[in-house]
Amino acid sequence: MQTVTTIGLDIAKSMFQVHGVDAAGQVVIRRQLKRRYVLAFFQKLPACLIGIEACASSHHWSRELQALGHTVRLMPAAYVKPYVKRQKNDAADAEAICEAVSRANMRFVETKTPEQQSCLMLHRTRHLLIRQQTAVINAIRAHLAEFGIVAPVGRHGVEELLGVLTDPSDKRVPEVARACIAALGAQLRVLKTQILEFDRMINAWHRSSEVSKRLDEIPSVGPALATALVASVADPRAFQSGRDFSAGIGLVPKQHSSGGKDKLGGISKQGDRYLRSLFTAGALAVIRYAKIHGAKRRPWLAALLGQAADEGRRDRARQQDRQDGMGHDGQR
Repeated sequence: MQTVTTIGLDIAKSMFQVHGVDAAGQVVIRRQLKRRYVLAFFQKLPACLIGIEACASSHHWSRELQALGHTVRLMPAAYVKPYVKRQKNDAADAEAICEAVSRANMRFVETKTPEQQSCLMLHRTRHLLIRQQTAVINAIRAHLAEFGIVAPVGRHGVEELLGVLTDPSDKRVPEVARACIAALGAQLRVLKTQILEFDRMINAWHRSSEVSKRLDEIPSVGPALATALVASVADPRAFQSGRDFSAGIGLVPKQHSSGGKDKLGGISKQGDRYLRSLFTAGALAVIRYAKIHGAKRRPWLAALLGQAADEGRRDRARQQDRQDGMGHDGQR
């Protein structure tokens, strides 16, 4: 049997597809493996290069195969797709992965540690609980609005609505509806307690990480963004510049350029949506602070705010000119 040098591994829940080639690119292995036989199969092989699409369980398999002495490279699925030939199936996917991992200009994803994955799980679970909390609050407001009971937007408004249930003399809400809303109120209190507990866990993880504490010193970066950044970016050296990192999380304009003409659109919104939302929230906080207290210590921010204000004035002037023109046409 010829020596295998490169393998494309298409992972799944139970059935894995293997496509291996030798140094000359000739196919040596093409077979399916059940999950329980994967590690035993690769343990018998000499050290080789293994390509895997970056997905939910890819970091686990990368660590396991690296422990066996293999070199593992994770790749975004979007970068592998162009190498798929004609019809899509597990064998074609494994062959495409094997081809893509051997490309010199391919971009790879660094393997995350269990600690990094645990921190990301903290953030994802907290984010899920916040979405559930928002859904419960909206349900409480909608149900009570059907009986003509409304309250101001915000946390105190929800507490005011729940206070209606504690007043036995208030007969606007029937007993059945009162029981339903009481159940939603109990669920809301549980969610708030759980969110506070996850906030404490994130802060504890932040205090245990030196890199996270260093990032926290940057304006607009707090424990939430610092910990999410440390957990998401396994190796910062993978990015050559800050703009490369911005492109990685989708904070650069979309391009549709051709023939030497640059056409830039809105933010691409590719990459990590959660990181991008945290960066956007932090940047808006810095802008709000600068508008209130000034931006003398940050001349670049003052210049950007001045430019935005000038563009706003020009837009309002153009809009006023259009309205005046429409008025003159109507008079004619």
